[in-house]
Amino acid sequence: MSLRELPPNVCVSPDVMLGEDVQFGPFVNLYGCSVGDASRIGAFVEVQRDARIGKRCKISSHSFVCSGVTIEDEVFIGHGVLFINDRHPRATNADGSPKSADNWVLERTQVRRGASIGSGAIIMCGVEIGAGAMVAAGALVTHDVPARATVIGMPARQYANRQPLQPHKAERECK
Repeated sequence: MSLRELPPNVCVSPDVMLGEDVQFGPFVNLYGCSVGDASRIGAFVEVQRDARIGKRCKISSHSFVCSGVTIEDEVFIGHGVLFINDRHPRATNADGSPKSADNWVLERTQVRRGASIGSGAIIMCGVEIGAGAMVAAGALVTHDVPARATVIGMPARQYANRQPLQPHKAERECK
């Protein structure tokens, strides 16, 4: 998709890498990130610099994907999901000077293929959500979530295991 084809209320900076057939809701803000083929980005979503969204993902409205987050293919992100990338946020340094880009530590987060994150979940920095995992609505994820696990609560605790992921249709046809 060329930047000329974007709806007028979608803000995509020139340094964004967009795949084919990406769909946008209104009032989306993307800068310095990448979005894979056939992904859908809902209304009022912001995706920051150095974030990556894979192919065939759905990012629902009012979600925030910050720098350092990698979302692999076929991931569902519910409404109002927040990712965090700074474990010790502060506006100023100890001497009172404003914090700059050099005054904090970015902690990366991985969301593996086929995971699903429910509406209102908060994902702390430095965690990995495994392939096919399910994070319940409203959960606060502070630790890694194993592949195919379901987690619920604040803080999130493992509730169950899910069935293994099936290969994507295109992958099954190639074998």
